Amino acid sequence: MRLSLTSLFHESPFVNLQKHADMVRDCAHLFREAALKHIGGECEKFEEITDMVARLESKADGVKRNIRNHLPHGILMPVDKFQFFQYVREQDKVLDEVEEALFWLSFRPMGIPKEVAADFGDLVEAVIPPIEKLSDLVAMATVFFKNRTEKQRTRMKSLIQDIRQHENEADVLERELKQKIFQEIKDALSVFHLVRLIEIVGNIADHAQNASDRMRAMIAR
Repeated sequence: MRLSLTSLFHESPFVNLQKHADMVRDCAHLFREAALKHIGGECEKFEEITDMVARLESKADGVKRNIRNHLPHGILMPVDKFQFFQYVREQDKVLDEVEEALFWLSFRPMGIPKEVAADFGDLVEAVIPPIEKLSDLVAMATVFFKNRTEKQRTRMKSLIQDIRQHENEADVLERELKQKIFQEIKDALSVFHLVRLIEIVGNIADHAQNASDRMRAMIAR
């Protein structure tokens, strides 16, 4: 018989997982703001927001370490520990890709070329919803692993499908933007930079989907 999380821990590991998910969501919002400032040529504001992301990522890293270091050994969890840690890893990878995208954006202080600036903004907007939904997913998981009702499982599966759909939409925008870059940007260095940049931005949504896939595995019967 599996025991509830509340009977196994003084504090559920999903409490800190929720804190981490909320920080990931907040970083995503800051990333969107920073990207829009960069597109608009507001370099100083871009740098300010980038610094805010770095500070928030540092706090999130502390929460991640707390999750990893305070799971008791030798006690049965209601989820597989390996799957749980894989979820934490993928959720944390979202932050890594956000920081990497901002780093690559900083290489172009003059902004994104006007030929693709609007499309790049659309891609940035497209990767935000799946990250926002991770916070909701963890909140649902906290309840599910206490009660394990089929209704809760069904709601989580629906949300996971929504995340997958958002990631697919971001993939389409990424492919279309790459094609446009090769058609309209003539400078080889700019082409390389932009293609790599949008791949990193696309990875943000990829890791959100990967995290949701790990959650789906944890709630599987």
